[in-house]
Amino acid sequence: MLEYIKDVITNMPADWLKLTTHRLDIYNEEKAKSQFLEKLEALYKDGNTHTEALSSLPTAYDYIRLGHPLSCILEWMIADKYELAAEHIISFSSETMPLMAVLRKNSIDNKDTTIYHLGALSAGFNSELIKSIYGYSFEHKQIENVDEIMSNNGSNILVSNQEDSEELKLTSNIDFLVNIYKGLGTILVINENKKHYISAIQHVRRRETIAMTPADCLTALKGMVGIHTSTMQNEEYKANEHIVLNTIKEVTETQTKPLVGSSGLSIQYAIMMGLIHDAMEVHNGKAIKFVVPPNCYGGTNDQARRVAACLENVEIVDLPVDGDNDMVQSINTVLEQIAKDDAIPYIIAEIPTNPRVEVPDLQKLKAALSKERMSANGGKAIDPVFILDQTFCPNVLFLGEGKILSSIRTISYASGSKFPSGGKCTSGYCVGNEKAKGLMEKIEQHLTICNNEATELQMEILAKQLPSMNQRIAGAYENTRSFVNYIQQTLPAAKINFVSEELAQQSFTPSVFSLDLPTKGNTDEERETYKRALNHKLINMMITSIPDESKYCVSYGQLKGCYWTIPATSTQGTTKEGDKDYIARVALSANMDLDKHKEVFKNFVESIG
Repeated sequence: MLEYIKDVITNMPADWLKLTTHRLDIYNEEKAKSQFLEKLEALYKDGNTHTEALSSLPTAYDYIRLGHPLSCILEWMIADKYELAAEHIISFSSETMPLMAVLRKNSIDNKDTTIYHLGALSAGFNSELIKSIYGYSFEHKQIENVDEIMSNNGSNILVSNQEDSEELKLTSNIDFLVNIYKGLGTILVINENKKHYISAIQHVRRRETIAMTPADCLTALKGMVGIHTSTMQNEEYKANEHIVLNTIKEVTETQTKPLVGSSGLSIQYAIMMGLIHDAMEVHNGKAIKFVVPPNCYGGTNDQARRVAACLENVEIVDLPVDGDNDMVQSINTVLEQIAKDDAIPYIIAEIPTNPRVEVPDLQKLKAALSKERMSANGGKAIDPVFILDQTFCPNVLFLGEGKILSSIRTISYASGSKFPSGGKCTSGYCVGNEKAKGLMEKIEQHLTICNNEATELQMEILAKQLPSMNQRIAGAYENTRSFVNYIQQTLPAAKINFVSEELAQQSFTPSVFSLDLPTKGNTDEERETYKRALNHKLINMMITSIPDESKYCVSYGQLKGCYWTIPATSTQGTTKEGDKDYIARVALSANMDLDKHKEVFKNFVESIG
């Protein structure tokens, strides 16, 4: 196996290391990871490591942060060592999130957890806060020898470093083995008797953190087969960090220290837990209400509900924002009720919204968020914190001095796998305005507890890509406006969701639009079925006619080409069925053959008559 892996490393496709989003036309979500490994094992049996064969393997996961070819191979290789199925091995970029995943499951199931560790636990692992803020219950003990581990009715976790783990074997007393690969992440080994934990642990990796990154998995694999790799020097990292933090400040026109995490959802999780921490300190005992659009990106929606499921005093309140619903009106209604209940309002919203690319009246939004309200008992209601997902338009200035949201406690965040890195890494960032300065300190504390900070390579990529972000946004918007205008002329019956020229003058220049194709049929069901088939026909024509540029992917903000997706089947995966959008979402870049895309769209229109 070691020789085979060596050859795979030599011959692997470049995309395994560089892409953050993969083709959905060769992806079966129900068989995420397993289908990739089934085909890989067939190649292994044949001794086949040709680049063409490796390139033809099916997509392992739709997003790199969830897993990817190199994480699958690393987990498969370690599974072989422990004589377990590959699903029992889960890699994490974080040193603490494997522990948090088991603790979360045991907290919900009301089970005891004991953490044994051969060396020191991660410096960020703050037992007191993990117990008081996350609500997890556990004991932890440093030991000299695994013989000290006692069997119990709950779960035993053993934490070791990579060197020690080479000699470690799973015993009946070790339910979970967490091997720390210093500077790379962790490998979690799940014993056969805890197989029922796998799904819950995978869900934590999916929503609150990320898999070990492709670059770090490659380093780990190279180490296992005896290939030496050099590591980044601390001076290089500090220089990259300096560029990134200063560029974020410039782009957002804010002064508070930006925070950079391993993904957009890693940042969002730190925001949520930091705000809960602040609420428990400042307004102890009061109910916490996270106000979330029910049809927003599935990760945001799902993560928020998962946090609420763990804590009795946290609740999710739906905020209808798209289509016939007006965001400002919805915020007013929701805040009035929360004020009456004397609860703490935290609002998570995307501007522009996803996937319908709508922008609320910002003056009315400011008025709704600024309005002083009274609780039912006559006291002054707690003012809201506005958590703004600015991923579609990270160039718009909301928070700086004198800007529209400068007088309201506001935290803005963006997924770095989009515009900030041009699709080269998953890292995300957040900034706060002056009003939210105290909250940012709490958020940073929880980013550290979860060890969800950006990796060295992510920081290096952001340092290279962030400075050109606004220029790329402007170029991509020009292509998008041109394509939208062409579609309106060529297929006037289609409904397009995109920003108006007036909004574009206010810096809302996204390069994403959604396309509601015309349909036909005698019943609602027939019309919906026809439209869904039409979506796939259009996407298939694009990706087969322009394979080098047009891809069936879920991302945007990429450096080149054009991405197509259907939110209901990808980004809105965990959203309630009634809130899903079965429309096409199109993301353009500044670097693409726009004329060719127009030509293929014209052919599509002619083909449907």
